[in-house]
Amino acid sequence: GFYHCFGCGAHGDVISWMTDQRGLPFIDAIKELAAQAGVEVPAPDPVAAKRAEKRASLVDVTEAAQKWFATNLHGPDGEHAREYLRTRGFSRRIVEEFGFGYAPDSKVALKGALSDFDDAMLVESGMQISVEDKAPYDRFRDRLMLPIQDQRGRVIAFGGRILESRDGVAKYLNSPDTPLFDKGRTLYNLHRAGPASRQTNRLVVVEGYMDVIALANAGMADAVAPLGTALTENQLTLLWRLVDAPVLCFDGDNAGRRAAMRAIGRALPMLQPGKTLSIVRLPAGLDPDDLINTQGVGALEKLLASPASLLDTLWTFERDAQELSTPEDKAGLKARLLEHVDTIQHPDIRALYKRELLERFSNFAFPTRPKRDWKSGARSTWQPTPRLSNDAASKLQHTLSGGARDEFTRAVLHGLLQHPNEIIRHTEALGKLAQNDAKMTETVESLLELSETLDSHGQVAISGAEGLPAPPDNRRYAFLRESTDPVDACEELAEAVALLVERPALLSALEAAKARFDEDPEGAFAEQTRLRERLATLNLRLKEFGRRKAGKPAETEISREGAEIEQLSDMNTD
Repeated sequence: GFYHCFGCGAHGDVISWMTDQRGLPFIDAIKELAAQAGVEVPAPDPVAAKRAEKRASLVDVTEAAQKWFATNLHGPDGEHAREYLRTRGFSRRIVEEFGFGYAPDSKVALKGALSDFDDAMLVESGMQISVEDKAPYDRFRDRLMLPIQDQRGRVIAFGGRILESRDGVAKYLNSPDTPLFDKGRTLYNLHRAGPASRQTNRLVVVEGYMDVIALANAGMADAVAPLGTALTENQLTLLWRLVDAPVLCFDGDNAGRRAAMRAIGRALPMLQPGKTLSIVRLPAGLDPDDLINTQGVGALEKLLASPASLLDTLWTFERDAQELSTPEDKAGLKARLLEHVDTIQHPDIRALYKRELLERFSNFAFPTRPKRDWKSGARSTWQPTPRLSNDAASKLQHTLSGGARDEFTRAVLHGLLQHPNEIIRHTEALGKLAQNDAKMTETVESLLELSETLDSHGQVAISGAEGLPAPPDNRRYAFLRESTDPVDACEELAEAVALLVERPALLSALEAAKARFDEDPEGAFAEQTRLRERLATLNLRLKEFGRRKAGKPAETEISREGAEIEQLSDMNTD
């Protein structure tokens, strides 16, 4: 048969219903349909057939145990467990839907109740513990019990919670890995949340099964949880099979943040176009149940409606991980970010993450300084800022006396000193220059410090006042000539700054493209070709700038300036 949804337009056959709407792998969909029809699916080989028979027998054990636990919950021994469920506010519907039960405080009660199964099956299913030279005994004792089900809804394992704290006793206890149950390949409640996610287009990943049930009790049916471990690659694959961006909603404490980062670390190498994670950061000290109880389900829904991206979370976590008061601290931040980026396998996603994170790092390490608002009357309240430090002045003197690699660079720097308001205007561009050209880092830092020594109107040229070298022959650049209109000078200087900054950025990008040639020859070659074309265009612009901005002085001056500009355009082209 076929199905069609007139609401969302989804349609298909009975198999696609099982795979698309319930998230089952194809073979599991076939097995479930065959079971409903009373047909045995042939095993591919005798060994597989034997394993399938073994699993079916073990499912009989776990299903029988589940019925016994549920019966105990509603009997005299289960009063304490029922009281706990009442204090949690779980409705009767939720208690029945999730199959709550109770394991009595006995080492042999389950064995007696499941006497139809031999000791070997009880041990292999995880229901009993085998100890050398002793009789097996019940694993779960005096615990509130929850069945763990596979994607087909079969009980394959259990989780048990103690009802009173006891020294040396774990609060939660799960079944061990068995032929039925692999905790790294299982997500609690996926068999319910998968179909629900088709309606909400969302899967919420919380830390534990009690969080899942708390959300379901509040009307949110699309939550799942890992089982005592960080999210694994297999679990991420299960999630991405159903939605493109599962939402991590871990507790708002340090442990919850670490769990989110572990999940991000697992996800980064697996990222594919359109497949990512979203992250909700809960208020400090609260888990989803706490938030619902204190602020209502609407507060949680509001957070889930606007989660942070994986990239935003990665940046925020690493930026806030430690104090960043020194250059070494900031360099450490950059190194950590790039370590994360290097784990991304998809070349395009890796390149985009690298570009975005380095952009954020640049803006953080070299922040744009706000332009002063010198309104009328401001002079009366102005307080002079400190003069340029001796160290910064020394670095600038070195650069302006020939430390820069070419006359054009020195001219641009002198232009910024002669028009100091332009330093603030171009702070972001200068930060990028420092990022892409390590030799310019100290010079840029000195310029930014120098911009803080402006007078109350930010109008005074400061090179002479600081004892810095005189600018190059000012006939060659209009922005250095005193006769040039200030507006025109600043426009020309802005063009020169853009040319100065663009080249190191292109060279840095070209080196990155060369570095990834081995892993992505075709993509890297195309990127190198594009960047070389941009470099060629930039070289032409530099040469044109040299000819156009000379102001048509004597022919010898034009030739000399053109040669200097060409010297810049020919640098580092290999």
